[in-house]
Amino acid sequence: MKIPTPYYLIDERRLLRNLKIIQQVRELSGAKSVLALKCFSTWSVFDLMNQYMDGTTSSSLFEARLGFEKFGKETHAYCVGYSPDDILAVTKFADKIIFNSVSQLDRYYDIAKSAKLGLRVNPGISYSHFDLADPARKHSRLGVADKAELANQIHRLSGFLFHYNCENDDVDAFSQQLDIIGDCYGDMLKQLQWVSLGGGLYFTKEGYPVEKFSQRLAEFAREFDVQVYLEPGESAITGCAELVTSVVDLVHNDMDIAIVDASVEGHMLDLLIYRLAAKIDSGDEGNHKYMVAGRSCLAGDVFGNFQFENKLEIGSEIRFADAAGYTMVKKNWFNGLQMPAIAVRRLDGSVEVIRKFSYTDFTNSLS
Repeated sequence: MKIPTPYYLIDERRLLRNLKIIQQVRELSGAKSVLALKCFSTWSVFDLMNQYMDGTTSSSLFEARLGFEKFGKETHAYCVGYSPDDILAVTKFADKIIFNSVSQLDRYYDIAKSAKLGLRVNPGISYSHFDLADPARKHSRLGVADKAELANQIHRLSGFLFHYNCENDDVDAFSQQLDIIGDCYGDMLKQLQWVSLGGGLYFTKEGYPVEKFSQRLAEFAREFDVQVYLEPGESAITGCAELVTSVVDLVHNDMDIAIVDASVEGHMLDLLIYRLAAKIDSGDEGNHKYMVAGRSCLAGDVFGNFQFENKLEIGSEIRFADAAGYTMVKKNWFNGLQMPAIAVRRLDGSVEVIRKFSYTDFTNSLS
């Protein structure tokens, strides 16, 4: 099946590999996993994902509603700052409502108390390669840092959210973090029903010690008699999608440059934000070097430099790997460029084009 480029292609067989590891962690540790919709919200594969995960967690009213309507199971609602209308809406379907601050909990407690309520805690520790993504950075607004303030709210709460990791693939570092959390908050945890350890834990990485990780989670849950939740985003969908593009022009300016029919700014924005290069399977093994760039007007719209086995031509296909997380949720209409379609390769090998985007979608996104 030939699909016009550009398009995102999600492979359910690769997705299933991650989901089975998530299921293994649940079976070994008792920890439940809820999908972090801020990373991946493409609901056309939720029928597969909800067989292996326990629900969804969100960062806004719309994400929470999407999880409730399209994924089902548990719906955890978190937001850095709820509006009054948000709270009125989310109380109609959320199982857990998690507040970012005591002031928000105070303001909305009487409205939201029919749900299980939680507070986000800022433990003052983190694991992140980027200051931009570090929830414990100086002057962070994310979570409650004052332990006395937390203790005063325990009678209103059923759980805590700790989200303090970003791409943490070090199980020993994670174990040390749990020791710190247990030492600092253990007395409060024993008064709660559940604790979420957030996302940013790369436990589906090839070679990750899943059994050791699971054992540590189980020990923590037993010690404090709490239901542990994980919030995998990238870990759920890593390696399961590509952004498929075609070369539309070849130019030379001290080096060969291939321009493709997609954009870093519009279609893989996190690469630009964190100053990372895209990934291409076998993109460093050939003798033909090209800078691959997007077709927006942004001068820095560059996917990276790669080595190709064959010379590129107009129409050559280039597939950017690991293109599921923080891509489709961030895609935008910058420059009015053609939005990539979304396609899924199902478990049986068939490819289904789920959504195409048109000029009408572009105009409807504006006013």
